[in-house]
Amino acid sequence: MRQKRFLPALFSFLILGIFSLSGQAQEINLSIQKHIATQKRNSIINKELPSMLSIDDSATYSRRLEQEYGIAPASELYGDVWVNRWINPYRRAGIQLPDTFAINVANYCMPIIGRKTSDYGFRRYRMHRGVDLKLAIGDTIRAAFAGQVRFTNYERRGYGYYIVMRHTNGLETVYGHLSRFLVKEGDIVKVGDPIALGGNTGRSTGAHLHFEIRFLGLDLNPNEIFDFKNNEIRNDVFVFRSAPYRAGTETYYSNGVTYSVYRVRKGDTLTSIARKYRTSINSLCRLNKISPKRTLRIGQPIRID
Repeated sequence: MRQKRFLPALFSFLILGIFSLSGQAQEINLSIQKHIATQKRNSIINKELPSMLSIDDSATYSRRLEQEYGIAPASELYGDVWVNRWINPYRRAGIQLPDTFAINVANYCMPIIGRKTSDYGFRRYRMHRGVDLKLAIGDTIRAAFAGQVRFTNYERRGYGYYIVMRHTNGLETVYGHLSRFLVKEGDIVKVGDPIALGGNTGRSTGAHLHFEIRFLGLDLNPNEIFDFKNNEIRNDVFVFRSAPYRAGTETYYSNGVTYSVYRVRKGDTLTSIARKYRTSINSLCRLNKISPKRTLRIGQPIRID
């Protein structure tokens, strides 16, 4: 009798064991497959370009890799993060800044030939994260570098109609206040390709192109890469250095003046910022045109000199 009662229990135990082992095997198999896929992807991304390739050949080679293997531009920097909603999704994704990174900008095109009407830098209550270039509504906007359209969007109180592109050299560019898109999300674009028509949409007081350059989400000073007066680049290679961003302060240039801006962090007050930079609260308030009683918000730019 004991043996009869024991057999069903033993049978149930064996069945559960088989299912458990099967589940573990599936998990192991999926893990192996994921590892193989990652290794394959990394081997493609990390494959060195032949040293004798010209810049044009290198760009063509990069585009071919992207098309054949479905790899987004500059995947060695951005990984699998490809978001079609936010201009800067990278801080949330935990992507780390390299200490330094050399960016080839030799193969370029001016997005528009136009006079600079507003510079990059600090404004009264916010940062102007790009430059404004004069144009007429309907003028053709061109891709500054080769790459892929990450997304297009519309902001009534901001950029208006705008495009965000990621480039094969690691940069991203933003084109704002457009009147019409000539490309769509996911399009592969060559340097100089028409991407939009200029306009006066969004928060704009006159027809112009708002042009930003970003690296891993951080806005860069476009004047450090482009000479907008002569419509050319300053150097074939731009070297990004993360030290100023890690320190919490950034240096800006406007109308021949150099000044530093601090980004407010959690727990900061005007008193703590003034103490940190050996200045006075009155001086900070005067530079930033704010009241000593003003509540600071995280990320707010505060000019310190």
